[in-house]
This record gives sequence, structure tokens and C-alpha cells, in this order.
Amino acid sequence: DSMTMSRFTFVDLAGSERMKKTGAQGERAREGIKINEGLLALGNVINALADEERLSRGEKVHVPYRQTKLTRLLQEALGGNSQTLFMACVSPSDTNASETLSTLHYANRARNIKNAPTRNVDATKEELQRLRALTNLLKCELIKQKFYSSEEASTTALGEVNDEILLRDDVASYLDSIEEKVEEISGVSYRYFEQAKLP
Repeated sequence: DSMTMSRFTFVDLAGSERMKKTGAQGERAREGIKINEGLLALGNVINALADEERLSRGEKVHVPYRQTKLTRLLQEALGGNSQTLFMACVSPSDTNASETLSTLHYANRARNIKNAPTRNVDATKEELQRLRALTNLLKCELIKQKFYSSEEASTTALGEVNDEILLRDDVASYLDSIEEKVEEISGVSYRYFEQAKLP
């Protein structure tokens, strides 16, 4: 059976650190510098992805995902195969007006990014499932053609047979002969594969 898997990534971004305003020193100051570097790199990625003018002209835009660990972590969330929710937290205080405006600009640019989420499913497994279903359907139709009367076959839905007829020895023998012929023609034994049961 095919399996669909997804990944949930939750990232809490720290706000930008203004050294003059926070008065941070030493280790706290170095931490603030790292935070600002990460936010700057993320801003560069957002700007590249949201550059509609260049994208509309069909120009190839370099997106600097590898600049920091943060941008590498968010690569799928920004312009990749995912659904992304971006929440911006702002302050109503007048003293934080410049930071609030900067955050809103940041969020507005991020809103312009277009992701293309799709199901992550192994195409080979899907094709095998389709072929198994087709094989079962055709087996049912062969059984109806050989063992049903024309009236019974016409009143039975496509790809369906009565459960009781599958228990008959002559039907089982007929299916075995089909499997043997397929093995003879293809040179591949069905015994190496998991058999899908008839409905």
C-alpha cells in the first residue's frame, strides 16, 4: 500500500535586536547579532521569492537558501512543496512604531510568495496499485465470460463477481491456468509478488 507522509515545522522567529535600544552587551549582544543575521538572510530569501517584476519577465532568480541554517530549514515552507502560515506579532505601543512597520512590511512581502503543495506519493507504488486493480477487474470479467450466463453477466456490475463462484474448484483451476500462462509468456513468476485478493 502507498503511504502519504507529511512534516510539520513550527518556527518561532525572534524579533530584530536593536543594540542601542536594548543596551545588550557581551553574550546577549552576540546573540542579538546572530538573530539579526538570520532575519536578514530570511528577508533576502523572501525578497527573492516575492520579486514579481523579475518573475513576470521569466528571469531566473537566485534564492539564497544556503545562507543560514534558518533559511535551509524553511526552504520547503518558502516557495516549496508545503502549506505555510506566517503570523506577524506587532506591538500597539508608539515606542515600537518603527519595529511594527518593519514587521508589517516583512509580512507583506512574505504574503506574495507562492507555494505549490502536492501529495508526496511514490509514483511507482501508485502505478503498481493501479495495475493490480486492473488485473483484478479483468479476472472478474474473464470469470463472468466463462462461467456466467449472458443474462447473469449483463446484470452484474463491471469488475464484480459473486463470492460463492470464487470457491468453486473449476474457477480456481481456471485462474491458476491464467497465472501459469502469464508466467510462461513473461518469464516472471507471480509468486515473487504479493497477491491482491479478488473482491
